Amino acid sequence: MFESAEVGHAVDKKTFQKEEEKLRGRLLDAQRALRTQARFPVLLLISGVDGAGKSETLAQLYEWMDARYLTTLAFNAPTDEERERPFMWRYWRALPPRGRMGAFAGSWYSTPIARRIEGKMDRSRLDKRLDEINRFEAMLVNEGALLLKFWLHLTRSGQRRRLRQLESDPRTAWRVTKESWARTKTYDALQDVAGHVLRLTNTAWAPWSIVDGTDDRYRHLRVGHELLAALEKRLKEKVPRKRVAPSPSLPPVEDRNVLSALELNQKLPERKYELQLAKWQGKLSELARHKSFADHQVVLAFEGMDAAGKGGAIRRLTAALDPRQFQVVPVAAPTEEERAHPYLWRFWRQLPRKGHLTIFDRSWYGRVLVERIEGFCTEDDWSRAYAEINDFEHELVGAGTIVLKFWLQIDQDEQLRRFKGRERVKHKQFKITAEDWRNRGKWRDYQNAAVDMIDRTSTGRAPWIVVPANDKNFARVMVARTVVKHLEKALTK
Repeated sequence: MFESAEVGHAVDKKTFQKEEEKLRGRLLDAQRALRTQARFPVLLLISGVDGAGKSETLAQLYEWMDARYLTTLAFNAPTDEERERPFMWRYWRALPPRGRMGAFAGSWYSTPIARRIEGKMDRSRLDKRLDEINRFEAMLVNEGALLLKFWLHLTRSGQRRRLRQLESDPRTAWRVTKESWARTKTYDALQDVAGHVLRLTNTAWAPWSIVDGTDDRYRHLRVGHELLAALEKRLKEKVPRKRVAPSPSLPPVEDRNVLSALELNQKLPERKYELQLAKWQGKLSELARHKSFADHQVVLAFEGMDAAGKGGAIRRLTAALDPRQFQVVPVAAPTEEERAHPYLWRFWRQLPRKGHLTIFDRSWYGRVLVERIEGFCTEDDWSRAYAEINDFEHELVGAGTIVLKFWLQIDQDEQLRRFKGRERVKHKQFKITAEDWRNRGKWRDYQNAAVDMIDRTSTGRAPWIVVPANDKNFARVMVARTVVKHLEKALTK
């Protein structure tokens, strides 16, 4: 894949100055339009061999463009905080919002390549990671991001020549370290691994551009022109509609499904409820202090129809926990900052570190529930969200996170009774709104969407637990018991 970058590209000083003047003005205009339209973010991945000019290329972009709206995102060895979370966590947190550009100096490719060269990752594990990266990049592009990936290349002799050149100049000598020279010994291994990585991740939606890094002027113009062309093309595209009419729910062949088949009226008398709740809360408290708990993160997601009892079930769990161990995240309509990023961004940011729990009162499933039914996203958006959500949850589980998802199910009569009860009790009136009454009219649509959601995202690694919730006592004990059973299984392996 590197042959075209080894034929000897160079640009003379006069040509460079002539091209630079035109390029700089157009880049600034494009960046200004990007900021004004604020329709999409730009992600630049600058990767390659040592000495190929990664830092110099970034410095040149800063000289040509408005530095206020271009951010360099550098990633070295992960911090303790980053090691306690899934591999992609630090990259998700760094994603630029719409209207801005983020230049990744080191990216989600750096660690897999390095680990493979060091012999710490076998080919099958590398390929699995690359497949995950492809799906991640597809999600970014589908969410609207402009993703440009550059690999700056040098031949073996060119790399050594380049390092000696940098070392001999006092202004650039600091860029060359013992590690730089040590990595020249793994040049062949890098070419083998990088060639494999680039081949498997050179996708239609996020292709690689391999650039000869020998000549500074050629490299700068090549990267600058490719960035400009991609920006101008994207800026000319028509603005897509953001709100569409919801897709009609197709009538089921028959009414029996994972929700309608539930026996909703299972009850737990008050005395038994008090005893069993105390039992499971006690066990949960013990497990949260178990020495192995420090090696795990816990993510609990609660969904259900309005007034299904999510808040009450959550409070019974948190009553058994040290407040320093958990965070409850109530999920409402996204903020302006959250809307400027991919929809999963706000959930990645809230992931707990080891030894902690995060409880989501409503969750990332809003994309395939309320956003689907209310037409807040396109059919393409919510249709592809099932696979993206499965990827997200499997990434969490693969990093050692215990993921539990609860759907609390009540019937329409019970919901109506609870709505009226909330209106009568002063300290509960804040829980009932005109929106809740309006949503009752879409009960069937929401139920059909919930069945689709459970069918498509209840996986072996992150299954749904569907809770009969007409009786609050029964539902609360079932939730507490389920959390305890899963924690026991994970902590006593």
